[in-house]
Amino acid sequence: MRRLLALRREGKLTTRHVRSAADVLGVRERAVWRWLAAAERDESAIVAPGERARNYGRFTVTPEIRALLGLWKGNVAAVHRELAARAVRGEGESPPSIPTLHRAIRRDLTPGERAGLAGGERAARKHDVFLARPRGWRNQVWETDHVQAPVLVNVDGRARRPWITWFTDCATNAITGVAVTPGDPSRESVLAALRSAVLREEPYGPFGGLPEKVRVDRGKDFLSRTVTAAFDLLDVTVEDLPAYTPHLKGTVEGLNRAVEGMFLAALPGYARQPRPGKRASRPKDEVLLGFEDFTARLLDWTSWWNTEHRPSPLRGRTPLEAWQDDPTPLRDVPAADLWTFTLEDAGTRTLTTRGIRFRRRDYVGPWMTGQAGIQVRVRFMPHHDHRIEVYHAATGRYLGPADLADQATGEQIRAVRRARAARSRRLKKDLEASQRERYAAVNQPEAPQRLGALTTAQAEAELAQTADTDLAQLAMPDLIPPAAPPADWRTPASLAALTTPGPPVPHPSGPDGACAPDGRDGRAAPPTTDEDGDAS
Repeated sequence: MRRLLALRREGKLTTRHVRSAADVLGVRERAVWRWLAAAERDESAIVAPGERARNYGRFTVTPEIRALLGLWKGNVAAVHRELAARAVRGEGESPPSIPTLHRAIRRDLTPGERAGLAGGERAARKHDVFLARPRGWRNQVWETDHVQAPVLVNVDGRARRPWITWFTDCATNAITGVAVTPGDPSRESVLAALRSAVLREEPYGPFGGLPEKVRVDRGKDFLSRTVTAAFDLLDVTVEDLPAYTPHLKGTVEGLNRAVEGMFLAALPGYARQPRPGKRASRPKDEVLLGFEDFTARLLDWTSWWNTEHRPSPLRGRTPLEAWQDDPTPLRDVPAADLWTFTLEDAGTRTLTTRGIRFRRRDYVGPWMTGQAGIQVRVRFMPHHDHRIEVYHAATGRYLGPADLADQATGEQIRAVRRARAARSRRLKKDLEASQRERYAAVNQPEAPQRLGALTTAQAEAELAQTADTDLAQLAMPDLIPPAAPPADWRTPASLAALTTPGPPVPHPSGPDGACAPDGRDGRAAPPTTDEDGDAS
């Protein structure tokens, strides 16, 4: 632009020069002529040709407007109305037109700021730029996470969305371990997935060994005492990432997105399938997968991901090929030791003739014969109450498992669950009926008015029925009325009505001739006062 401006001032500028500059800059010829005219008026325009000249009198976004944008979730029209209302009240200047306000917001705020004021931090994060970590070696860093599958699965006759817990290797994108839970995941899900991730024997495959570091996202299951102790015993560093930072564990987050689009969306019972009609609902004749079938299909897809899928970061290789091409040595743990490390420690107990007492229940095993009296250490898998693992307290030697004594049959357990479900439904129905209150509709500011009239007889009948079931009233001492006090006592009428009439009970007189009952320790009770303040 400086060369063109010099040629123009010398009178040597031709159309050919302007056309060549327009071709180089990728703009029209008229734009170049306009930039030259602006540069003649102000030479500072040569630095940034085409940029609008700075106008210090134009409208700019103030902190007040930013706060209003956050209040109204990015609604510029609502912000304009608020500014106009404040100007009418004398709290500020009149706002510009809505198009001017739109232009100022687009000019002074970045797309990330506009998205953040409208949708919060998560929406603003979509406009950020993130750096990619360099790929290291296998088992250098693992990432783990829970994800709820958007697929309804038949679990004991009920439609549930199972949870998937898995570990993935950041260097090879391999899924090293996976565990599926029908309900909410827990530390038991993490331990089960960890065992399948570390073991390399069949049926877990060639992936595994101990990693150097595991990244978690501040989940309470991953930071529980049992899981943390297991990682410490295995000499694995746990990196606790800050909350709401999914970009810091992008490998497992990418796997969570990939499994839905590549596998779960094609399964029957997919919950996010677009359906016709105004209200999304599942077809009545839809047949859901069983939990066992769903788990088998997920494990098959995991094997396909590791052995056949070729992610773009691996440049045409499968995770298995990337794993086998890496010469990094692996740290293995025997299956028996790994099982011990991933159990929760419950302390020491004494083995008695009734077995081992744990959580107010008895556990027995065939190996206990002749062992009564020794001190043992109990370890157990969380939420698996039917069996515990027993070790010698002094030597740490594994003694054997112990099963729950007098365990209920499957039919008894199902009957108990049906009774609990019926009670829960009945209680929920009663609570909903008690909280269902209707109010009259109003079109003017006034106090809310409850609807539903009761007669006096209906109110007294309901109160009487409530009194019959109120344990506090049933425990009142007026069920067995006490004997009547002496005749010379001044008893309030409300208490006298609750006593049993009878002859007055004689009491010995005190030193001053006053008649007062003795206390339980033989001393005279202190005098009382009546309503006028006189001692009686």
